Amino acid sequence: MTVVVGPVGGDERPDHLLPQQASEAVHAGFPSPAQGYYNGPVDLNRHLMRDPTATFLVRVSGDSMTGAGIFDGDELVVDRGLDAHDGNVVVAVVNAELTVKRLSYRQGQMVLSPENPAYPEIVLSELDEATIWGVVTRCLHRV
Repeated sequence: MTVVVGPVGGDERPDHLLPQQASEAVHAGFPSPAQGYYNGPVDLNRHLMRDPTATFLVRVSGDSMTGAGIFDGDELVVDRGLDAHDGNVVVAVVNAELTVKRLSYRQGQMVLSPENPAYPEIVLSELDEATIWGVVTRCLHRV
């Protein structure tokens, strides 16, 4: 799986140019007749990012993370300012290549696991060059 990296954010827009935010949740079942009230504009930069200066958008290529709901062509919001913890989905640099995997530690070794049984885990040894580049906070895909 490869990723293409690009910055997120940009100039802030006036409220009248922002998408509108619904005041209540949208149900996936039978629609509520009371819905349709709006709570005002939403700035997706503020909604999707903790720290815009540390946040990047990466495009996914490949299918090793389909079990986590991450598909080929999806865009991931990645925060480079967060500490990676066991169980996080991360973008890692392994031997000079970017990859998206789920992070875990076993017996003191870093393990990067795919979410597709067709792919093997990456169990890192002392000989591997590996860095956690950032923590995935959101997955954006077309419907």
